[in-house]
Amino acid sequence: MGINFKYYLKAFSFYELINGLIVTNKYLTARKITIKYPEQKTPLSPRFRGHHALRRYPNGEERCIACKLCEAVCPALAITIDSEERPDGTRRTTRYEIDLFKCIYCGYCEEACPVDAIVETNIFEYHFEKQGENIQTKEKLLAIGDKYEAEIAKMKATDAPYR
Repeated sequence: MGINFKYYLKAFSFYELINGLIVTNKYLTARKITIKYPEQKTPLSPRFRGHHALRRYPNGEERCIACKLCEAVCPALAITIDSEERPDGTRRTTRYEIDLFKCIYCGYCEEACPVDAIVETNIFEYHFEKQGENIQTKEKLLAIGDKYEAEIAKMKATDAPYR
């Protein structure tokens, strides 16, 4: 059983500590890459998945045809849809809710929708102050879609070549 001289030399000479301090000094003097968040924002991908929105057609009619594909494909079971048939024979939603606490922002609902009714916007700065605000109703989702329609359309056009 021989004595490992190299091991003891490293242990008593603080070799690892000195190497760690060298790395620390290297990054201490390097250019900082931290951003000042509220004032500066990092660029977002056109495929970023944030807050949900329901879209309308240019004539003002809601796009959702109550096919319930988004509800079926949702792995977190966060979407609830109730529908009824209109007098003209078309089907529309009476209740469309997304529980944002359950949602895992996978984008499956957006991919499954045949008419691009449900989309995930690039809005990531939102919060809830009261109990129950996490459940986004049809009216809230349509309001978000109406407010950000130009931005959503631009995002969809940017992403179109990759679909």
